Amino acid sequence: MNIQLHNTATRRKEVLAPLDPSNVRMYVCGPTVYDRAHLGNARPVLVFDTLFRLLRHVYGENAVTYVRNFTDVDDKINATALARKEAGAPGTLEELVAERSDETIDWYHADMDSLGALRPTHAPRATAFITQMVNMISDLIDRDFAYARNGHVLFRVRNYDDYGKLSGRSVDDMIAGARVEVAPYKEDPMDFVLWKPSDDDLPGWDSPWGRGRPGWHIECSAMAYDLLGAQFDIHGGGNDLQFPHHENEIAQSKCCGHDFANIWMHNEMLQVEGKKMSKSLGNFFTVRDLLDQGVPGEVIRFVMLSTHYRKPMDWTEKKRAEADATLRKWRNLVLEPQDADPDPEFLNALMNDLNTPAALARLHEMASTIAASKRSENPHLENAFVASAKLLGLLDQNAKMGGWAMQSEVEDALLHEFAVALTNRRLAAMKSKDFGPVDAMKSALIDAGVEVRMSKEGVELVPGTDFDAAKLEALK
Repeated sequence: MNIQLHNTATRRKEVLAPLDPSNVRMYVCGPTVYDRAHLGNARPVLVFDTLFRLLRHVYGENAVTYVRNFTDVDDKINATALARKEAGAPGTLEELVAERSDETIDWYHADMDSLGALRPTHAPRATAFITQMVNMISDLIDRDFAYARNGHVLFRVRNYDDYGKLSGRSVDDMIAGARVEVAPYKEDPMDFVLWKPSDDDLPGWDSPWGRGRPGWHIECSAMAYDLLGAQFDIHGGGNDLQFPHHENEIAQSKCCGHDFANIWMHNEMLQVEGKKMSKSLGNFFTVRDLLDQGVPGEVIRFVMLSTHYRKPMDWTEKKRAEADATLRKWRNLVLEPQDADPDPEFLNALMNDLNTPAALARLHEMASTIAASKRSENPHLENAFVASAKLLGLLDQNAKMGGWAMQSEVEDALLHEFAVALTNRRLAAMKSKDFGPVDAMKSALIDAGVEVRMSKEGVELVPGTDFDAAKLEALK
């Protein structure tokens, strides 16, 4: 079973050939933990969670090491902590920084759990790897790829001939087209910071260059080397990180003698109703905002996976409603599935550069076939359908998908209430021979998207694809 992935570094699709099939290794750049994760932050999480699931299926659950970091040393975190201190919060600034990081990391885990994302094998915090960063920076200085000046340490970009290869730009083009910081401690405007000084009020660590803190780029290089080794299989992240972050990671690591990642993968960005998400446009919201509005995490996941990861993803209200209806329908298709292997055609789609839209299209085909046949007429197809959906992180009854559990309990209680009421009307009609009230309630239920099944055994109400709980509530 060959998985093919588009490698940004070579600009072509390649067969994944793990360095060690018993330990497939993947690193994905995680969040800077200064606030809630917005919807765009969820896209790389779900893209690489899907790849993680596929790798575990192909190579074995214990044969994949997935690292996704937390950047918990950053000026934005410092600013938030400083604002709290100025507002009278007790504790030192360092304690308030740690408190803010702990808080946002807990939020992040809870929100991503609600989307059905598996926890990575390792979720390192940058502040736990300062020693490894200092050692790496010292090595770069010894190799003449970095220099110390005025409490700063900077990387000599022009000493690395392949700089710009990942993003496809020359150093001179980058200087001409970008806002590059010019500082008196820089030999060249393109040189980037590996270490910078901290004053007494800011978090800092002792180093050969004075008390300070690491630059952003060195963090991932050091954590990847410590947890995955000098060479590993896949490095992923959003395409906004391709330059300068990933370009700088490659430069640092290669200049330390590390082969680093074999395949680079980048997901495209997210839009909302065809526009870039921004606070100024009023279309900016977090994952928690959607969950609190009652949008199930599984619905968010479905919408995200409906677009190929290398294409811009547009979140729309129409897509949300369609995903909600589809998942309701699918959840009612198979009552008690048995363990089975995923569908081969579905698997082929996923192994072709993580083609989740094609995989979902195959699930739609399977669902239509199942719906057109009598229940349990084709148990093998039903079981393969559920196994395939679960591989995408969908229809997992054991997962705590934000919104579904609470929503389902309320809806089940509502449907039960109306099933009892319709049963009573039916029993009364059998005596009076006046079935008008039964027909009226049945019509109202159908109008609310409820499938009404009446038999000798009793009344069963099943939510359909256009089920509207608000309409049902209004009938009470």
